[in-house]
Amino acid sequence: MIDDDVRTDPKPTRRQKQAARMAEAASGGWRTLLVKIVLLGIVDAIAIYGIFVLLLHDQWLVIGVIAVVTVIVNWIYFSRTQLPAKYLTPGVIFLILFQVFVLGYTAYIGFTNYGTGHNGSKEQAVSALMSSALERVPDSPTLQVSVVDQAGTLGLLVTEPDGDVLVGTNDSPLEQVDNPQMDGDKAVGADGWTTLSFAEVIARTDQITSLAVPASDDPNDGAVRTPDGQSGYLYVSNLQYDAEAGTMTDVTTGVVYTDTGVGAFTADDGEQLLPGWQIVIGWENFGRAFTEESIRGPLVYVTIWTFVFAAVSVATTFFLGLFLAIVFNDMRMKGRKYYRVLMILPYAFPSFLSALVWAGMMNESFGFINQVLLGGASVPWLTDPTLAKVSILIVNLWLGYPYMFLVCTGALQSIPDELTEAATVDGAKPWAIFRLIKLPLLLVSIAPLLISSFAFNFNNFNLIYMLTNGGPRDSSTSIAVGHTDILISMVYKVAFTGQTRDYGLASAFSIIIFLVVAIIAIISFRKTRALEELN
Repeated sequence: MIDDDVRTDPKPTRRQKQAARMAEAASGGWRTLLVKIVLLGIVDAIAIYGIFVLLLHDQWLVIGVIAVVTVIVNWIYFSRTQLPAKYLTPGVIFLILFQVFVLGYTAYIGFTNYGTGHNGSKEQAVSALMSSALERVPDSPTLQVSVVDQAGTLGLLVTEPDGDVLVGTNDSPLEQVDNPQMDGDKAVGADGWTTLSFAEVIARTDQITSLAVPASDDPNDGAVRTPDGQSGYLYVSNLQYDAEAGTMTDVTTGVVYTDTGVGAFTADDGEQLLPGWQIVIGWENFGRAFTEESIRGPLVYVTIWTFVFAAVSVATTFFLGLFLAIVFNDMRMKGRKYYRVLMILPYAFPSFLSALVWAGMMNESFGFINQVLLGGASVPWLTDPTLAKVSILIVNLWLGYPYMFLVCTGALQSIPDELTEAATVDGAKPWAIFRLIKLPLLLVSIAPLLISSFAFNFNNFNLIYMLTNGGPRDSSTSIAVGHTDILISMVYKVAFTGQTRDYGLASAFSIIIFLVVAIIAIISFRKTRALEELN
């Protein structure tokens, strides 16, 4: 028996020694330290710059997150013991930025009224409303002004008749300036501000004439504007804002608009003053999607077409690709490698360019198909609702079959020849061999790709946008949607086209799409587990 007191630790294994050497190489040496300091210096400089920019907008939460993450990153890469974290940190940061944050922010927007007329905060809405109703005060004194700039933000340096000098921007009211730079009785500069030259004022005339610098924290005190960058005048709004009562009164008509909790000042007759502001409205966008007839109708048939488009696209591209893979996998065919190159040519060109080419060839008036192949016929390939759907499926078959051809070719070549030979010896026919042996084994490796292909076609925005732009337009709906739109192109139109853009509703649609695709993927992967038993 070996006494526990004299027992020695086992010698490190080869893998442990290798890991130790890797850890030492990753954390030691002056060259490594120099590279580490340079790279972390760049990261820290970017973080500090971002913090200074965010300080101007009082984004304290984001500032705190950036500061904490920067400290953690520095600690990880200067530590000699955090080797796994050094490799995982970049990936985790990018995952959070480009996946988790995007999904979380999209979900948040889906529960708000964010869209045209509801883009900013209540304070911004009040400022915009007051500015939109400004009128020059009669007989107001002329103020001497200089146009100044601070970090890309224009402002006015105002010299009042009594000699006081103030500076402000659209978002910051006028405040006293200490030790201004004077040219006679006019202030021409201030610490922290860059004064624009005459040429720069001329070049930015549109921006300067749109400036409306609040005279004080009270928006009812009016704002200073300049028509030429040299002289300023006091303007007062026709709207009177009462912060305590939450009302906006039109002094010319006497109509009172009240904050009723809908994100806009609303009159008793329902009229709203826009712009309003962004608020959380809960499940209202989802309710609109399923209950509002003008939205529910298009959503239903667009969803049905999206499923049909994705399923038919996967089925047609798979079977055509599989058929060609079987044909060109036959050893008796001469020149197989040249035919294979020709088969994958559609896959070699960018899909959006191919879609544009097909859109030109399918043009009803001067397209190649109508004018050359059909002898001058006038077939509305892209303008008839039914033919447009057929055209999209044809073009997607052209774009998608090379991918399926490649993966099916690889899968077929991985099936052992002994299985086919044994089945042939037992008297099995070629069709039975394919159906009972090759196809099940093929689906073991192809099934996950078919699921991913379905998810890709479910969101195949490029093809729809480039070929038909979702058209022909369905004029019976209140939202911009066409007969060939799929869900993702419908979301794009709701969010980014038309006079009214509803980002909240579009985000709600995006969440619905995400859930649908996730559920389909989960169910499909569970079903494909049965194929694993074939291995």
